Amino acid sequence: MAKQKKQPRPKAETPKGFRDYFGPEVTERAEMLQQIARVYHLYGFEALESSAVETVEALGKFLPDVDRPNEGVFAWQEDSEGDKPGDWLALRYDLTAPLARVYAQHRNNLPTPYRRYAMGPVWRNEKPGPGRFRQFYQCDADTVGAPSVAADAEICAMLSDTLEQVGIPRGDYIVRVNNRKVLNGVLEVMGLEEGEQRDAVLRTIDKFDKVGEEGVRELLGKGRLDASGAYIDGVGLSDEQIDVVVGFLTAKDLAYQQSVYDLRRAVKTGKHELADWIVSELDYHEAPWTLPEVRKNAGHFYTSNLLDILRELVDESEQGQTGVDELELIRELLAAQGYGPDRIVIDPSVVRGLGYYTGPVFEAELTFEIFDEKGRKRQFGSVAGGGRYDDLVKRFTGQAVPATGVSIGVDRLLAALREKGRIGGTVEGPVVVTVMDRDRMADYQDMVGELRRAGIRAEVYLGNPKNFGNQMKYADRRRSPIAVIEGGDEKERGVVQIKDLILGAKIAENATLEEWKERPSQFEVPRAQLVEKVREILDGQGS
Repeated sequence: MAKQKKQPRPKAETPKGFRDYFGPEVTERAEMLQQIARVYHLYGFEALESSAVETVEALGKFLPDVDRPNEGVFAWQEDSEGDKPGDWLALRYDLTAPLARVYAQHRNNLPTPYRRYAMGPVWRNEKPGPGRFRQFYQCDADTVGAPSVAADAEICAMLSDTLEQVGIPRGDYIVRVNNRKVLNGVLEVMGLEEGEQRDAVLRTIDKFDKVGEEGVRELLGKGRLDASGAYIDGVGLSDEQIDVVVGFLTAKDLAYQQSVYDLRRAVKTGKHELADWIVSELDYHEAPWTLPEVRKNAGHFYTSNLLDILRELVDESEQGQTGVDELELIRELLAAQGYGPDRIVIDPSVVRGLGYYTGPVFEAELTFEIFDEKGRKRQFGSVAGGGRYDDLVKRFTGQAVPATGVSIGVDRLLAALREKGRIGGTVEGPVVVTVMDRDRMADYQDMVGELRRAGIRAEVYLGNPKNFGNQMKYADRRRSPIAVIEGGDEKERGVVQIKDLILGAKIAENATLEEWKERPSQFEVPRAQLVEKVREILDGQGS
């Protein structure tokens, strides 16, 4: 009889594009989500947990380059029932499309406007890359049923407050606001209808920050060579059409320059007071817009100049003019609450990628510099985005339902906080109660229970207690601050040994023998004083 072939062992490896999260990372994320939820709750938003799985039909085809229901998402088809084919199901790719389904399904039982926030993982079946995973966390807040752009302004203010709440200081971020109606007005002035050419123009506009004005001109015209030397075909627009697009994209730069000039003139004529160093910056630099104080004080001039430029660009488009009016109203509403251009600024270059936005769009960008994998300086970039999507619920109800919202990329925001040193320190483990006599496990459980009732994180060592050194190695690996020791001798005398592992490590690393004797890291105390001494040591470690 032939020997049965042994089944190979499965590989213990994470699927491509996914990753595992261990204790400190999970804790950091949970703490940050609590901080975000606190801000959302303060603004009156309610929590919602929707299903991680939706029908492909309900999700819609809003991801880029999705031609079939199983592209761009993780999808599968259920078994057929008789003559009826099974439904296509998919893991959600964001938290907004499921909200549209939830609202359409439960709208008769929900208040209008409905204000909800949601947090959780989403999945995209896209090519993974450095720092780009197929599963990632999002944190959304949306208002459904509010047609006024006051709802959009509120979302922007809340996003600003959220970034500051989690540890991004003012000056290290900017919330940029645009309006798809203005962009649609620009396309209308160019004579572009819905279709492939219009979509190609939108994709090119989105590349402005990467390729610059000259690169956009080439891509909108005949084409250009990319960094690898490959030739990219252009959109084929006329020079006049290209000038309109470039005028739209460079409007903010022109407004920046004009606003700094206006502010400098106001300072020199005594109509505006600024600190001497700010005036000096204005004298030396044409547009020092990276300075929050300049943005704050030149903001009124900047926004007025920018809105004038945009109005002139979309003069022949009613939709475009409406978009400019909405941006002006958003500016006024934010200014009334104290949010100036040092925190939230109008920026025509913001073009959100998903196809369902219909009005104001916004993006939060972190402005501090980091070093990339090649050692080059670059800005950290975007960590959140959103906008108005008045037609998304209409897919289910047949009636337009106004909606607006924002989505925060949780993993990117965590990475930013680590870059700033706001998180990522050593996470303290539990107090470890060691086991000197396995027959006295009840005594050790009594100790750990007493510590827990006092609110102190603690555990009993549950491995093989035979080798005490292994117990200490375990405590070290767990980053435990304290080890509690009670052998037979200590039990008879009614005492316990409490070892300060943090201080002990510092002494072992740096201290001389004399210093080690003067600064003991192990204390003997009466058993009744266990909690009191542990708390005293923990308080000392935290100071």
